[in-house]
Amino acid sequence: MTEKEKMLCGMLYNAYNDKQLVGERLKCKDECHRFNALLPSQTVQGKKIIRALLGKTGKSFCIVAPFYADYGYNIELGENFFANHNCVILDCAKVTFGDNVFVAPDCGFYTAGHPIDSERRNSGLEYALPITVGNNVWFGGGVRVCPGVKIGNDVVIGAGSVVTKDIPDNVVAVGNPCRVLRDITEADKIRTYHRDA
Repeated sequence: MTEKEKMLCGMLYNAYNDKQLVGERLKCKDECHRFNALLPSQTVQGKKIIRALLGKTGKSFCIVAPFYADYGYNIELGENFFANHNCVILDCAKVTFGDNVFVAPDCGFYTAGHPIDSERRNSGLEYALPITVGNNVWFGGGVRVCPGVKIGNDVVIGAGSVVTKDIPDNVVAVGNPCRVLRDITEADKIRTYHRDA
């Protein structure tokens, strides 16, 4: 098996000494650099770069620079995706976002992990596990999503959370490690969000 094949099926692989993977990462990072160097008003050019870089996009999406990825082709966006400044997606494995996903500034989605034992880790081995995000999900600022996590539909992940385990549908989850705080209820549909409320 090639190192890329190992990477894509969740096995330990060496990303640093493999010419194919190094080349693909450099190509992706060059494209991210091109995107990040555009003027904010150059939205048409930006969308063109992102559409060519990612594995799948919906018709409607917005990614605000700067944006960073490892390979690009393992990222799939549903419809109406929005990512604010400084989104990092380490897509060594598939990262799939459903429809109506909103990502606040400074969020990271990390499929890559490293062995606990230092001997294998120091030899350059790593692994990658996919991340799946459902529909209607909002990530607060500074959220980190770890390898292998699945996040359900209609979920809010609170700012600063580190998501290490799966999150079910229809909940607000927060913390480090991220835990379900409460269900989303009918009362949330009428909340006014006044400062006093």
